[in-house]
Amino acid sequence: MTEAELEELFEDCPKLYHMAERESWPAIRKYGLLSTTALLDQHGLTGAERQVIETERRPISVTLETKGVGRAVVRDQAPMDDKGLVRCLQDGLKPKDWYQLLNRKVFFWLTRARLLRLLKAETYRDEEHDVLELETLPLVTAYRDKIWFCPINSGCTKPFPHPRGNNTFRRIADYPYSEWRAKRPRGERVVELAVDYAVPDIEQFVKRVTRMKGEDEINILFDT
Repeated sequence: MTEAELEELFEDCPKLYHMAERESWPAIRKYGLLSTTALLDQHGLTGAERQVIETERRPISVTLETKGVGRAVVRDQAPMDDKGLVRCLQDGLKPKDWYQLLNRKVFFWLTRARLLRLLKAETYRDEEHDVLELETLPLVTAYRDKIWFCPINSGCTKPFPHPRGNNTFRRIADYPYSEWRAKRPRGERVVELAVDYAVPDIEQFVKRVTRMKGEDEINILFDT
């Protein structure tokens, strides 16, 4: 990806979105936006209990609660399953490898349309969520060396498990933007932006946080 292509991406996708569990904004504001692996580190989980969360599919969300740390919810992985992953994984990867890879990252959508698609999905449409909205350019500038771009919804294998492997996530410089530009419209050339491990200072990038149910905004939790 060239610098000119990155500038084009900023123009097409000036905002990033993250869908978090209801009432999670206070903890995110205090501790930062943490990946599953970072949350498990924070709560001191080890051994078999941790291995299950990190390397196996989560059919339902998992609640962590630790004295002195508080409560956190590790989201379910309902849109993805082992059967679909076995069909689509490449490079000798197994489902446990893919779950572990995803659990080490924090994810953002690059368009509101993608956010709404998830919010309105059958699994989540009847639930309330805290939705973070931030500007793309400042976050990319600050975390460039820790950022990955992905051309698919990496946490979904339904209804069709798109192929994925070691090269699905690419660093900015290595992302084949021109290839996707030839195939997709603006706003769809990068589907996910992922950051390694955590964004501890996420508050300084967040512009707005809303409580949402489906596509409806229930109230505003934070607004700069």
